[in-house]
Amino acid sequence: MLMKTDLLFTINSTAEHVPEFILIGFPGLQQWQQWFSVPLALFLLLALMANFMLILTIYREQKLHQPMCYFLCNLILVDLSLSIIISPKLLAILWFDACSISMPGCFTQMFFGHWLVLSESGILLAMAFDRYIAIWSPLRYTSILNDRLVLKIMVVIAVRAFFCALPVPFLAARLNYCSDRIIKHSYCNNIAVTKLACDDISLNSIYQMTVLNLMLGGDLLIIFLSYCLILRAVLKLHVEGALSKALSTCSSHLIIILIFYSIIAVLGITHHSENEIMTCMAIVLNVFLVIVPPAMNPIIYGVRNKDINQGFRKQFRNRCCG
Repeated sequence: MLMKTDLLFTINSTAEHVPEFILIGFPGLQQWQQWFSVPLALFLLLALMANFMLILTIYREQKLHQPMCYFLCNLILVDLSLSIIISPKLLAILWFDACSISMPGCFTQMFFGHWLVLSESGILLAMAFDRYIAIWSPLRYTSILNDRLVLKIMVVIAVRAFFCALPVPFLAARLNYCSDRIIKHSYCNNIAVTKLACDDISLNSIYQMTVLNLMLGGDLLIIFLSYCLILRAVLKLHVEGALSKALSTCSSHLIIILIFYSIIAVLGITHHSENEIMTCMAIVLNVFLVIVPPAMNPIIYGVRNKDINQGFRKQFRNRCCG
C-alpha cells in the first residue's frame, strides 16, 4: 500500500501546490450526516461478520468445495475489500469531520475502487459461466471446471481489472488542480476529482466511459447470452420441473447481478448530471455499491442455496454452543 502511495505521489509533480483534497461526504445533507453513519456502520459490521461466517462455512464444509463456492468466496473478498478501502474514511468524515485526504491517498483510493468494481463484474461473468456448465453438462461439471481452471479464471479476472484500472489514477494525477479542492463526494471518485482540474479532462472522461462500456457492458452482454444458452439447454431437456429447478439454481446469482448492474446503470446516467438532486442520488448510490452487496451476499446465498444454508446453520450452532 505504501509503495503504491509513494508511486502515485511522485507522478503528481504537476500538482504540488494542492497537497490535499477535502471530501464533504453527502453534499447538501451535512446536517444529517452523523445519522447516516449509524446504518452505515451497522451494515459494515453485518457484512464483516456474515461474510466471515460464510467463508468459514465454505472452508470447513467439504461438500461446498466446488467451483461456484470458490467464485463466491472471491466475490466476497472483492466486496469486503471495496468496503474496507472506502468505509473507514467515510465514517471518519461522518463522525469526526476528518474531511481532508492527501492527493496520493485520494489517487490510491481511486485506483482500488476501479480495480475492485471491475473485478466484481468479471467474477459475476465467471459465475454465469459456472451456472451454464452446471446446467448444460452436470455430469462433467467438476471435470470441466477443475481447480486449476478456476484459479486461472480468477487470476485473469484480477489481472484484466488491474491493467484497466491502472491508467485512471495516473490520468488524474497528471492534471493541474485549481484552488478549489472540495470534492463533492463521499470518496475519491474519478469524475468528482477530475472536475476540479484546471486542465482539459476529455481524455479522462473518454477513458472511463470506454472502460465502463467495454468491460462492464461487455460482461453484462455475455452474462445475458449465457442465460439465453441456459434457457435453451433447459428447454431442450423436456423434463417436467426442469425450468423451475434451473431458475432456483441461478436465482441467487441473478439477484446479485440485478443489484450490481442496476446501481452501475443508474450511476452512469446520474454522474454527468448537473442537477443537484441527481448528483446527490449518484453519491448515495456509490455508497450503496460499497455497502449493500457485501451485506446482501451472505443473506441471498445463505437463504437461496440449500447446501450453504445447511452449512451456515451448522457453523452457527457450533459457534454458539461451543
